[in-house]
Amino acid sequence: MSTMSRRGMLLGSAALVAGCAETSRILTYDGPAVTGILLFKQDRQMLLLQDSQVLKRYEFELGFAPLGPKQVEGDGRTPEGQYWIDRRNPNSAYHLSLGISYPNADDVARARAMGRPPGGEIFIHGTPERYLGARDWTVGCIAVTNQEIEEIYSMVTVGTPIWIMP
Repeated sequence: MSTMSRRGMLLGSAALVAGCAETSRILTYDGPAVTGILLFKQDRQMLLLQDSQVLKRYEFELGFAPLGPKQVEGDGRTPEGQYWIDRRNPNSAYHLSLGISYPNADDVARARAMGRPPGGEIFIHGTPERYLGARDWTVGCIAVTNQEIEEIYSMVTVGTPIWIMP
């Protein structure tokens, strides 16, 4: 076997292993359906619910200005109110992420009245190594550990309602 052929086989094997490692973070879930997410900002508690039954509970970090509802882009706050999980991102810079449907029409109107854009791109996501142990480091998102976002990502589908409470 030529050096070129061996090198090609090694590179192909490495790519296959890397591909397997990448997909292993997407878990399979076959438990009860998550019908809602209830998030309490002040208590830093996120509950995954099936109707009124709590399936799982998580702690989380918020943005650099965690008190109060998100008003405008760049304010470091997390929205408050009812939204929906509107997308799933398996290629997130923050391990995995679930998009939240912010801004809604009321959010847009409030920000426009202030002469500012409402912002967007609010997610539940994992935590890069550089932020492990940091407090309130996001720009308005909800951050859990990478292991937790793997579990949450497997359980929550697009269309799931999320209620974000003060």
